[in-house]
Amino acid sequence: MSRPGKTREPLVEVRELRSCFDDRVIHDQLVLEVDRGEVLGVVGGSGTGKTVLLNTILGLKEPEGGTIRLFGHDRSDLTKEQALDIERRTGVLFQQGALFSSLTVLDNVASPLVEHTDLPKAMIRELAEMKIAMVGLGPESHYLKPAELSGGMRKRVGLARALALDPELLFLDEPTAGLDPIGAAAFDELIRRLSDDLGLTVFMITHDLDSLYAICDEVAVLADKHVVAKATVQELEKSEHPWIREYFLGPRGRAATRAA
Repeated sequence: MSRPGKTREPLVEVRELRSCFDDRVIHDQLVLEVDRGEVLGVVGGSGTGKTVLLNTILGLKEPEGGTIRLFGHDRSDLTKEQALDIERRTGVLFQQGALFSSLTVLDNVASPLVEHTDLPKAMIRELAEMKIAMVGLGPESHYLKPAELSGGMRKRVGLARALALDPELLFLDEPTAGLDPIGAAAFDELIRRLSDDLGLTVFMITHDLDSLYAICDEVAVLADKHVVAKATVQELEKSEHPWIREYFLGPRGRAATRAA
């Protein structure tokens, strides 16, 4: 169910998107909106192009057709200033964290501040320390390298870096993948708390049914080359679409329902 105060102001608008790799069509006539304040889960079977959709929204892949608007701006027609503004207002946590292996935790989290601001070094350090604490890590982590971190810690450091510039819009690519059930539940709780406290809009690719039930306002389902449904999990449980029924009403879906 949507949270109080959520408005119908779309921060992400995808219209008639067509995505291809050579002769293979991944998306065709795909339409999707993400409203301000919404935590949206994005699911779909293997090969449905969840990460392709994310990369296209982020501008890492050019679409073969259609339009993408972020914060009201058409991505295909951005000025340099608009592109920088969008970059500052969005945070991204990629699937493996994508941390710089040669940098410490502190320097990884500080890197967006170094790149996008002219703040004094002392202030950048203070802000980075604040973001690290915000995701539940202590000062003992500051000088560790990514190779010295557990999978869950790498995810939290990646999230701290994604939050470094206080973004309005946060993209998460399989944030609980590879985590044990306890670690995944803790990360879900962290995302929900931060999204509530900071007023974040979240676009989250996931295969984790527990995450969908625990933190998502709505879920967008990719199938048949487009979004076949965008609704609450309770509404999707009533869908007649074969893949949706198997996903939400199969054994794992029923277990997630009981746990919710």
